[in-house]
Amino acid sequence: MNLRGVWAIYAFEMDRTRRTLMQSIAAPVISTALYFVVFGAAIGTRIAQIEGVSYGAFIVPGLVMLTLLTQSISNASFGIYFPRFTGTIYEYLSAPVSSFEIALGFVGAAATKSVILGLTILATAWFFVPLRIAHPLWMLGFLVLTALTFLGGSFYSVNMLPPAWRTIALLNPVVYLISGFRWSFYEIADVRVGVSLAMTGLFLLLCLGVVWWIFRTGYRLKA
Repeated sequence: MNLRGVWAIYAFEMDRTRRTLMQSIAAPVISTALYFVVFGAAIGTRIAQIEGVSYGAFIVPGLVMLTLLTQSISNASFGIYFPRFTGTIYEYLSAPVSSFEIALGFVGAAATKSVILGLTILATAWFFVPLRIAHPLWMLGFLVLTALTFLGGSFYSVNMLPPAWRTIALLNPVVYLISGFRWSFYEIADVRVGVSLAMTGLFLLLCLGVVWWIFRTGYRLKA
């Protein structure tokens, strides 16, 4: 394992985040805060509680997961595909590091940025919730992930759906992320915690495998 190479990629990606704090951290936090305001004010006053939790608090895990998924993928993919367009991707491909080590560096940086972003959003969320709200590359993030997150129980419990629709919803991998994340807040979940952890681990391995395969084969990286 070339730990120096992995650290070099990780440090470079984290330094890029530091240089673009407004885009990487501030903008997602502000947009998520607007979600809290809009949904909390428009819907929270009409729905008292879901499974014993106030609606304003119930939607926090789903909205946080929405932002983390979209930003993690957009930041990591930008770090990979922008060098492809500028031609500097060959520095990665010709470096004495394996495809797995390259993927590990990018995934590690994306995970670290997600933790920082998540903690910042949570600090913002708990400011709004107690107040009761005053009483191509980007297509994946904005279309696919947003749809999966909205349909994954962000604003409702999957158990509220009819049986047929609940079965379909369980095919959505984001359901397990939101369910497990919500359990860590309120100890309520649409899916058993063990199942959520297993599916999240499987989803992680699948995504890591795809990134490894891209670097291994050079798919859409080489001109």
